[in-house]
Amino acid sequence: MKQKIVELWMVWGPVQIKNLYVFLFLMTLTNLARATEMTNIRDFDVDPANSAEVNKVNLQKAIDWASERGAALFIEPSDEPYHIDGGLILRKNVSLIGVHGPTHRGTVHSSKKQPVGSVFSITDKENVFITVETGTQIKGIQFWYPEQTIRDPLAIIPYKATIQVSQIGRAQGIFMSCLTFYGEYLAFDFNADRENACELMTFEHCYGYPLGGEFIRMNYCYDVPRILHCHVNPAAQRYIGGQYSKAVVDAVIAKKTYAYTINNTDNAQIIDLFTFGTYGGILLGEESYGQLTNFNFDCVAVGILKQGSNSKNRNWQIAQGSIIANTGEKLKNIHPIIIEGKGHTSFSNVEAFSGGNGALTTVKENESWDFMLVRGEEKLTISIVGSRMRNYASTQPITMENKKAIVQCVACVDKEENFYNKILGSD
Repeated sequence: MKQKIVELWMVWGPVQIKNLYVFLFLMTLTNLARATEMTNIRDFDVDPANSAEVNKVNLQKAIDWASERGAALFIEPSDEPYHIDGGLILRKNVSLIGVHGPTHRGTVHSSKKQPVGSVFSITDKENVFITVETGTQIKGIQFWYPEQTIRDPLAIIPYKATIQVSQIGRAQGIFMSCLTFYGEYLAFDFNADRENACELMTFEHCYGYPLGGEFIRMNYCYDVPRILHCHVNPAAQRYIGGQYSKAVVDAVIAKKTYAYTINNTDNAQIIDLFTFGTYGGILLGEESYGQLTNFNFDCVAVGILKQGSNSKNRNWQIAQGSIIANTGEKLKNIHPIIIEGKGHTSFSNVEAFSGGNGALTTVKENESWDFMLVRGEEKLTISIVGSRMRNYASTQPITMENKKAIVQCVACVDKEENFYNKILGSD
């Protein structure tokens, strides 16, 4: 090669050799661009001007084409959303890619109350919008339900899930990122079954306010599912249709559902969650275990409900969070934390306080009953370190209804701002 360059140098001279290098460099860049470019969904006649039915058929054709190639489909931004019927199947190997980070509050059209960009408009009331198979990705897209109510709790439309895991096969390696939902009833339904358990699910930077009270639910998700940096708030579309009314938020809370529900999982990793105005923050089911860190469950009836079916590995480590429990029940039924079943739960730097909030109906006392309710009939253990407990009505921060439970509190602070160091329960 070196000899060939010397020969070219002697024949062509330095200027021509320099031009050759430039040409080869530009060709390399062109080939790289071709190798990484995404196919535009408009190439398959998915267009804002089409009907929802036509767009559904055409987008499915694009997905089927991309599945064989492991291709990405680009959702070209537009000032008008893509109206698409549900029933889509995101076949294995396909990515749907839009232009957005999470757009909580909404991107704003210049003259209409609607989002702009990479937006799917959904009015189909009968079908899950899209079901995902193995090795798929959805990123940078907004899902808008323009017919959903903002003000009237009696007019809430119980749409099927926006995104659902495959119910007929083992879906593995699913990546959901930078997604925003407006008017959804249930954002992510990842409840699988034992025969078709899913694995390696990642949800990150996803925002919305589900009017069914459930944002992400998963069951039979093994090999470390991850929920990272997700935000549930009734101000989700403030700049589009306005913030959800107090009556609608109260109706969501009345459903007694949890924003996040985890069950039948291996060592779930849950980091940086927020929810406001749902009955429950997170339900950690009896067949789950893992770590929950850096969270805020605001204006809930129950912040954390942790269950457990055995003492070997139905254990949760919970740290760095706050809970404001003040709504949805009479005072004695409002508990920032409930622990039941078997297993161990450790808390570090988890605080609870309470107060009023004009965005929903809180109890007149503006308090919770306690910091933690421990219930059931089977032995369980709890350690609580460095946690502040205040704005509870009971005389004690821990309500012990389980005679076999053992709770140890170290360097905690009670509602009188006194240090609380105690061991509660049997030896």
